Amino acid sequence: MTQTPAPRTDDPFGDVLSANAVYAQTFVDPGRPGVAGSGLAVLTCMDSRISPLEVLGLVPGDAKILRNAGARVTDDVLRTLVLATYLLGVERVLVLAHTDCGMTKNTDADVHAKVLAQGVDTRSIDFRTIADQEATLVRDVQRIRSWPFLPPRMPVAGGVYDVRSGRIRVVVDADRPAEEPAARTS
Repeated sequence: MTQTPAPRTDDPFGDVLSANAVYAQTFVDPGRPGVAGSGLAVLTCMDSRISPLEVLGLVPGDAKILRNAGARVTDDVLRTLVLATYLLGVERVLVLAHTDCGMTKNTDADVHAKVLAQGVDTRSIDFRTIADQEATLVRDVQRIRSWPFLPPRMPVAGGVYDVRSGRIRVVVDADRPAEEPAARTS
């Protein structure tokens, strides 16, 4: 394994740009097209403990990966799914929340207070924190399923990735109405 050079203290991106220079020395363009090779789009959290391709047994080029705080279905996620579906080969969507998510441990008021303590007033932002992860996942899956700009029968499922075991627990099956979460299994 190649060692990454130590970061320069005067360059906040020196470490990653140095690592990229090492990477680029042996990089070979695999010639993959920009489409989702497996027809999959994955919406997951920005949590750095989640490596979506590895978690799902995929390789680069297999899926379109969308990430945000809490794996929430926002207007921008919906916009991106329209582009991914009609231009980039996406035929199915997996919404993948995770255990130990910071968005489930705070309310919007908590987040605003923490940021305000650092001198920034964020009250105009809806952080979309999560009081009930399963109920939120059900609603977010349904939001994708009912978006009029996506194919009406496109498979959409929702699950929770366990950051301690590496397993995914399906909460909303692709073939089950979002109003009826899948039964919990041990």
